[in-house]
Amino acid sequence: MTTTTEGVSEFAVLAETMEARPGSRLMRPVEALSAVLLVAIIAMLLSGVAFRYGLSRPIVWIDEAASIAFLWLAMLGSAIAIDRCEHLRLTILLNALGERARQFTETLGMVAIMSFLLVLLPAAYTYAAGEMDITSSALNIPAGYRAAAIAVGMVLMVLLAVAQLLRTAKPLDVVVSVAFVLAVALVLWLLTPALSAFGNGNILIFLVGGAAVCLAMGVPIAFCFGIATLLFLAFTTSMPLVVMIGRMDEGMSSLILLSVPVFVLLGCILDATGMGKAIVDFLASMLGHVKAGMSYVLLGSLFLVSGISGSKVSDMATVAPALFPEMKRRGHKPKEMIALLATGAAMADTVPPSIVLIVLGSVAGVSIAALFTSGFAIALVLLVALAALARIKAARENVDGVVRPSLKRIGGTALIAAPALVLPFIIRSAVASGADDERQHQG
Repeated sequence: MTTTTEGVSEFAVLAETMEARPGSRLMRPVEALSAVLLVAIIAMLLSGVAFRYGLSRPIVWIDEAASIAFLWLAMLGSAIAIDRCEHLRLTILLNALGERARQFTETLGMVAIMSFLLVLLPAAYTYAAGEMDITSSALNIPAGYRAAAIAVGMVLMVLLAVAQLLRTAKPLDVVVSVAFVLAVALVLWLLTPALSAFGNGNILIFLVGGAAVCLAMGVPIAFCFGIATLLFLAFTTSMPLVVMIGRMDEGMSSLILLSVPVFVLLGCILDATGMGKAIVDFLASMLGHVKAGMSYVLLGSLFLVSGISGSKVSDMATVAPALFPEMKRRGHKPKEMIALLATGAAMADTVPPSIVLIVLGSVAGVSIAALFTSGFAIALVLLVALAALARIKAARENVDGVVRPSLKRIGGTALIAAPALVLPFIIRSAVASGADDERQHQG
């Protein structure tokens, strides 16, 4: 076996990155456990489908066991995202600040997250303890084992937040941030009688204004809404915080959400088998020789590939490397290519199966099949609009030397891409009918 210098360099960079993470050693067993839970969820779901529809002998405890594993996976995954700084957040305003101001704002945001978790932690423990008196219907185990995932995940996130502050933040910034958070809490507590007089106006103040301020600070989006909700409940209502933990539990308990790990698996299969590249090659053979052809291929590939994985990160990682070199040769600027990729991914976000639509349907109680149908129509309209804009931008595109592929080559790429082209329609039909059947079963 031989090892290239480039391979050694990449391994060294990866090792340094792992060691640079504040809680890398703490999180290694957590990451391993999360991987086991993910594999277990997928195995249980596939087994459940096989026994229910193939053998007509449904296993009654699979849904419950998979739901428990998913809640633990979600909370452990949130902690892993804290460790890797991979929570989704808005950084445009944050990056516009000076270096010193940006460092302080990031420290303040992390202190706000840590404060949010510490305030909710007692309620999470109380909720888990109360659930210990309830026995699950299928597995006949205390429901507290399931609810404990929320408290455990919060503890892990607090530890990782502390580790990150100790490693990256200036001590003065931490002290000032803690004092600022305490001062805000004190002011809101003193203003509680006045806030009560606003009534429903507090929704605008906290759930809109508070979330917007946190968003501008670069706080992860999930925590923005969590912090805003916590402030609203704590200073304008008498509702116990354990209710908020219960809603969190309920929000992550929908069986429809169990399809998300499957879509992650499909995205991995898409990359590993080359189905995504087959779609790109087929569209490139048909459209690549015309002006704006590569832009058409990029948009069309995102539209079709999104119908397989349901994950936009996987879609962009599949499409961009195959098209960007040729687009750059034809005169496309890097900023324009990135903008087209980003808007194309946003367009494809409603292409079935879509994780966004599944979560929306789960929370709002809307038919997944109806959302998929409307989402497909919306994405199609956006696809046409983006294609028209791409054609306008390509007025001066250099297509010299581009040869139109022969029919034989187009047929060959079509034959290779045929399974990938049919798969989105199969997945859409299966997911939509299965989700609605499950909703009717629950109803």
